[in-house]
Amino acid sequence: MTTAGSSAEEAAQELRIEVGDVSARPIAPDVQGDDGEQETRLRPGRLSDFVGQPQVKENLSIAMQAARLRGEPLDHVVIYGPPGLGKTTLANIIANEMGTTIRVTAGPAIERASDVASILTGLQPNDVLFIDEIHRLNRAVEEVMYSAMEDFFLSWVVGKGLSARSINLRINPFTLVGATTRYSLVSAPLRDRFGSVFRLDYYSDEDMATVVQRSSRILDIEADDEGLNEVAVRSRGTPRIANRLLRRARDYALVRADNRITGPVARESLDRLGVDARGLDETDHRLLTSIIQKFSGGPVGLDTLAASMSEDASTVMEVLEPFLLQQGFIERTPRGRMATRLAYEYLGWPWEGGNDPGRQAQLFGGTV
Repeated sequence: MTTAGSSAEEAAQELRIEVGDVSARPIAPDVQGDDGEQETRLRPGRLSDFVGQPQVKENLSIAMQAARLRGEPLDHVVIYGPPGLGKTTLANIIANEMGTTIRVTAGPAIERASDVASILTGLQPNDVLFIDEIHRLNRAVEEVMYSAMEDFFLSWVVGKGLSARSINLRINPFTLVGATTRYSLVSAPLRDRFGSVFRLDYYSDEDMATVVQRSSRILDIEADDEGLNEVAVRSRGTPRIANRLLRRARDYALVRADNRITGPVARESLDRLGVDARGLDETDHRLLTSIIQKFSGGPVGLDTLAASMSEDASTVMEVLEPFLLQQGFIERTPRGRMATRLAYEYLGWPWEGGNDPGRQAQLFGGTV
């Protein structure tokens, strides 16, 4: 368990199970290297400084203002969405705006009911408890959380058989902020006890430009608008990736240029990292090329596609596909994955009709 100023990623990283080597990509949204340390420095402390997600910001602002006026803790909040979009940042902002302390932990770190009891009894009135990867809480811990979230009351059984006894303990009112990338895996009883549910979406290019400009000022990086915009559009709509690419462009500018990130400098540095103009890297190109070249554009099953790339199926589905789907490069159909016309055009392959019925019939040796 850590305190304010620490990030949930630090608590979870030791327990995170990496899926394949793709986690080391420059455009991977998970924490890498010194990301955690740099994010703490770049993380906004107030909701007014948080870029993007306007609907989330508005609803959260109203909820926090109402809670302050009533003198009560904020309703429990769950925030979900792809990695790197600001779930931990929002948890810290909630604590700052409510004038309380935040305690940070991760779902896999809480193994027993006694662990969560130790955490909850240490909270002061109206404190914020942030649990990253909340979908990975085990069932025994969840059952203790139910009464704690609803009635601020702990009740659990210690021992077995004739020596078993029930322990009941009143705890201070608190706000639980849960974060997850897999909202569907949060059990229904736990979901029902959250007063607010917020989804974070990928950022627009305009919001990403604002994020990069803000980060460059904090890091005292000399750059022009063209260079910063080049970093922004290649960041896959993810602030964590934007900040990482900005630091890599800064390093390149220091060694190979005049320590100033211009448009050409940014393009050269990011090209060397293998990040193209749309934020795709070699692994993304390999996936799209496999569908187009090996499977005539699809449809192709997930397991077959993963085997053709020598990747794990869960890596393809959970790490590689989401951004490509969001950008419209692939489609998931009942029969498998298919490359879209946009993917053909972007990679320079001649468009062959995609899901044209005649082409599909030819794949099976039939006619129309």
